[in-house]
Amino acid sequence: MTAAELLVAGGTVVTMAEDRRVVTDATIAVANGRIVALGADDDVRAHHPAQAEIDARGCVVIPGLVNAHQHSTVDPLIRSIIPDDLDSRQAIFDWAVPLHARVTGDDDELAATLTAVDCLTRGVTTVLDAGTVAHPERVAAAFLRTGIRGRVGGWGWDAPGVPHTLPAAEALARQEDIVRALPADGPVTGWVALVGHDLVSDELFTGAAELAERLGVGVTWHMSPGPGDAESYLRRTGERPLVHLRGLGVLGPRLLLGHAVWLDDAEVEAVLATRTAVASCPAAYLRLRQGYTRAGRHGELVRRGGRVALGCDSHNAADAPDVLRAAALLAGLENDRGTWPIRADEAFALATRRGAEAAGLGGTAGSLEVGKAADLVVLDARGPAWTPPGDLATHLVWGAPTHTVRDVVVDGKVVVRDREVTTVDVHALRHEAARLSAGLLRRAGLRIPHRWPVVAAVPSPPRPPSPPDRKDPRGGTP
Repeated sequence: MTAAELLVAGGTVVTMAEDRRVVTDATIAVANGRIVALGADDDVRAHHPAQAEIDARGCVVIPGLVNAHQHSTVDPLIRSIIPDDLDSRQAIFDWAVPLHARVTGDDDELAATLTAVDCLTRGVTTVLDAGTVAHPERVAAAFLRTGIRGRVGGWGWDAPGVPHTLPAAEALARQEDIVRALPADGPVTGWVALVGHDLVSDELFTGAAELAERLGVGVTWHMSPGPGDAESYLRRTGERPLVHLRGLGVLGPRLLLGHAVWLDDAEVEAVLATRTAVASCPAAYLRLRQGYTRAGRHGELVRRGGRVALGCDSHNAADAPDVLRAAALLAGLENDRGTWPIRADEAFALATRRGAEAAGLGGTAGSLEVGKAADLVVLDARGPAWTPPGDLATHLVWGAPTHTVRDVVVDGKVVVRDREVTTVDVHALRHEAARLSAGLLRRAGLRIPHRWPVVAAVPSPPRPPSPPDRKDPRGGTP
């Protein structure tokens, strides 16, 4: 008999194990942050008594979702502010760059806290920060405080004349310092992160790949969300970006590429042959008008056995770190095109098991199996959104059930209980976010461009008192 710290009892468990088994009326026992048993309630209780329990009867229990590409700083403080009629270049250089130039450590930590809380309440238990410009250590502190599983890196680039640029050697030294400053085996660890695009030299790309291999961590950078990177590389090297990077030897299973939308046949083959992973952020491509419907090939990568995860990019691109929405959008885009359709069960796998594998976390997260981390989400299936129940995979992707997230467990710790975050005072967080947001916008010289006029309610003027009734001497009231 092994005592458990927590039982999640009586739910319908979507395991996402290799055979994709769904176990009804199942109980999960958790000890030392790991799943130690999953099975019939009586059997689990007999072998793993526990003091704490989550009643999951009438609920669907799923693996924690994996958000493989999320910017966690600046944007959460100015969410839904950057106009949605701008292209990606305007959004970045007219808005994001001026804001990042004025951000403080307090801003970054609070923004990352907001990101983590937003993710957790949507069932996301793992978030890969896609690169923090200024204060990655504050991002890591925020992730630890909220209890989310995270990978954190500091953005690096060495292009001349660009803000925050560093020579390649200095950029690599900073990357190593960030990774070594965090525990190698904790829930929040370091990650090598380059901005990518055409802002990184061959020397820095090669050094980053070597550093990640030496430190035993993953690496991420951005490439080809639109056609601009291909045009730049063809001018500079005579090759398309991923063909050139394959020649450098920097593609491979440690690399998680952000976007990789505008690929030609040779680049698709390079991604597949090197087992390079891709983080697909479909909501961002649609909002920023990056041409996924014309050029995207992520469905092909999925159907041909490539390593693909889902991401939500930022609060001014996808606008919400909702991984189930990303799964539905990617499936919908590919199904509408019809060439490489994605079924609901395949899309849900990208949000869980396959997403974790692409992010280098396949042995830890992405499925509910004995020995893996207890990262799980309890969805309340007793309301109208789940009535009547149908095929679970179809419902999870197309039924938009994110709003039914009730409880969330990460690494064995309950971080959301009955829809309330247990690790952070959300009321205080909201007030502090409003204060820091106003200061950041003021320092950057930017104002919220309201689409509709915003006016204060004006109280009506007081009405004069009614005259007293006067009796007509002949009777009645005049």
